[in-house]
Formats: sequence, structure tokens, C-alpha cells
Amino acid sequence: MSNLEKYQLVVGLEVHAQLSTKSKLFCADDTSFGSAPNTQVSPISLAHPGTLPKLNQKAVELAVKLGIALHCEIESYNYFARKNYFYPDLPKGYQISQHTAPICKGGTVLIESQDGLKNIQLNRIHIEEDAGKSIHDADSEYSLIDLNRAGTPLVEIVTEPVIHSAEDAFLFLTELRKTLRWLDVCDGNMEEGSMRCDANISIRLKGDLTLGKRVEVKNLNSIRNVKRVIDIEFERLVALTENNESITQETRSYDADNNSTFSLRTKEDAEDYRYFPEPDLPPFVITQTYIDDITSSMPALPNQVKNKYIKEYGLSDYDASVVCSDKEDVLFFESVIKYSQDFKAVANWMLGPLKYHCNENGIGFSAFPLSSKLIADLISLTSSGKLSFNNASGKVLQALITNPNQSANEAASALNLIQESDSSELMKWIEQVIIDMPEKVKEYKSGKKGLIGLFSGEVKKRSKGKADMQLVNQLLQEKLNQ
Repeated sequence: MSNLEKYQLVVGLEVHAQLSTKSKLFCADDTSFGSAPNTQVSPISLAHPGTLPKLNQKAVELAVKLGIALHCEIESYNYFARKNYFYPDLPKGYQISQHTAPICKGGTVLIESQDGLKNIQLNRIHIEEDAGKSIHDADSEYSLIDLNRAGTPLVEIVTEPVIHSAEDAFLFLTELRKTLRWLDVCDGNMEEGSMRCDANISIRLKGDLTLGKRVEVKNLNSIRNVKRVIDIEFERLVALTENNESITQETRSYDADNNSTFSLRTKEDAEDYRYFPEPDLPPFVITQTYIDDITSSMPALPNQVKNKYIKEYGLSDYDASVVCSDKEDVLFFESVIKYSQDFKAVANWMLGPLKYHCNENGIGFSAFPLSSKLIADLISLTSSGKLSFNNASGKVLQALITNPNQSANEAASALNLIQESDSSELMKWIEQVIIDMPEKVKEYKSGKKGLIGLFSGEVKKRSKGKADMQLVNQLLQEKLNQ
């Protein structure tokens, strides 16, 4: 048994997701990304004396929506608290948070791992405001502060320490981000900081139930980096233990350039944030009617849509999973099947040539340059045998993208690619090939059935690609087997 196999990895994740509101949690400042530093601020977000916060009700709605989707218990009586600590980019000297009284308790996220389906247990989801941003590399002498993010509404989603592999952490974050985007709760853009993850990592001997000393790796900005960090820390903590060195409870950071973690500060004792109820914000009550109204307005969730596509539309588990990986993809699929009932063909086209075009041009399906009706017509031409898939997905698709005002049939006809499916016409080519290849015909009849490809290839060549090859193969076999 290797050293790693003796130990169980234990991971808990804390995910901060920026809520998709137009304004901040307690004031009307804009929350859009990319503005010049310190231009999305006001006396409230700058913590000027005498200013008072006012709760953004949309933030509460989005948090409840997420809680419903993740099977949480929604707390009816809610209040905010002050979390007191000093940091240069925290204007008030405290953060307004629900940490001590979360709006959503418990909950689960279902993942499909190599070991089968797993429910990752959540501890809570709570609402809080973000701090500003310290910038340490823009000036040689000073750290700079950008307070645009100060007061931005967040939910913090906290798991129980129940994740035991880096792969499961990757799957959890992927599924969580899909849900956040699906419900328009958060855009999930980790590169823009609207979704961030802290990983709490520890190890213990397999079979042991006591949690070991943990390290926390902060502010990971990609799902892949979370996976890398967990693997790195697992190996580091095992090496320390095997060498009889003590594990320090600490906060660490990740250096993506050399794929390593480094210590920021030790964290031997829990920090005392001196929480107390926020005196400037009244408690708020969430009624069952409010929860019911939000529930009734929610779309079907990804797994529900996936199961529908498998059961009703006959898609494979893989195809349905990929189509349902993003809400934008589902909306595109739904728009095309309004004009085509060949659900499998639509999925194949989406995952094949249409996805290729999107990737090559850096766009999503919502920006695809052809109408859903035109795409369905092109698929229909292929399914009917009038156009080969290769020609349809290559030359004809490109011609339509260049000139989307023509029909699929017009584009294929202009390129002289409509397949010949008249049996009498096809038989003329087939008979001529058989006459010209008598030795190969003898070999075929003596048992070399693989030669059928040679004959069909010759028919395709003589027809200049216009022959319906499915029908050609059928007619060839009938003729050669006489």
C-alpha cells in the first residue's frame, strides 16, 4: 500500500457567488463588471457617517430560489449581523453578513462520479456583502484599493466536510455553477471574480472518524485550479505526516505559475469576529406563500430536463447530459425541435458541426448565425437522404452561414450536392462498375464481402458524390448476391 492509500482526504468547500442583481446589497450602486476603479461607489458603500443600508429584495429572492433548487430548508425569520474585522478594503471596518443565521440550511448537490451518484451535503447558504479589492502589483511603493466591489451581494454556499477526492470537488463545483447559471442566480464567471472558492483540506487514516488539522486555500479562481490544489495539498499533508512533521492549521494561497501552494498566515485559533445583530437593518420574514410563488416561477432543473430528453426524446445519457450542460444549449435545442422531431439528429448536429462552429468563433449557441428553422431544414435534407452528412455539415452549412437568406435546398442545389436517389439512375452506375470490375466481382462472390466498400466508392466517384450511398449499398448487395 502506498502512503497516499493509507489516508482519507477530507474536503469542505466554501463558494462565494455574486448574485445577479443590478445594484449592490444595501445601496443602488451599479454591480456591472469592468468599470474603472472606484467609479461604482456612493456614500453608503464608502461608509460615510450617518448613512444607512437598505436591503435589496432581489438578492433575497435569488438566495431563496437557489435554496429551493438545492433542497435546503428556508429560514422564515432572518436577520443580518456585523462581522467585525479590519482590512484596508473593508470601508466600514465590518461586513454585514448572515453567517450566524443563514437563510438556507442544509441541502444537497447531486453529482455523477466514477463511483455512481453522490449527494454532496451542504451546511448552509447565507447572504452577505463583498469587500473591495486590494491591488498589490500596480505600484512599486503602495497597495491600491478599488472599492467597486464593496457591498456587492453574495451568497456563500458551504458544504459539509464530505468530499473525499479532487475529482468529486471538481464535479460538485461544475454542477453548482451549472445550477447558478441555469437559475440566473449568478453568471459563474470565475475569471471575473463573480464565483470564488475556498477549499478546506485535511487528512486522516482510513477508518478514522476524527477530523485532522485543516488548511484553507483561499480565493481559487477556476474549477480546475481547485482540483489541482486539493491534489497538491493531499500529497503535502501525507508527506508531512509520514515524516512525523506536524501539520500547521493555516491559510494558504495557490501559485498557478508553478502549480504550488504557499502559506499566507497561521490560523491556530478561530478568529473572533464579535458578531452581533446589525442594528440598522430590521429582521425580515419569509412566508410560505413567498416560497411557493418563487417555486412556481422556476424553470425545470437540469436533471429534470435531462431525464425528459432520455425518456421522451430517446437521447443517450451522454447526449442528454451534454445538451443540458448549459441553459443556453437547452434553449437552442428546444428552438430547433420546434421544427424537427428528429431529436437524435438535432442533438448530433448540436454536439458536432454546430458546436465546432461556435468553438471556432468564440460564441455560444444564442449567437449562432442561422435561424432554428433553417437548421432544422438542413437536418431534414440529411435525414431524408437528399444530402450527405459530410456535405451538409461542411459545404452547405458554410454556404448558409455566408448567405443565410437562401433555403437549405437552394444552397445544396447551387453546389450541385443534392443526392440522386432514383433507383434506375443509381443502377446505371452500379451496373457499369460491375461490368468494369469482373475480377473483383468474382472475389466478392467467393467470400470477400469487404469489397462492397470498393464498389460503393467507385459508384460515389462516378456519380461525383451525388449518389445516395445508403441506397447504393443496398442495391449493390442485391445485385452482387444474385
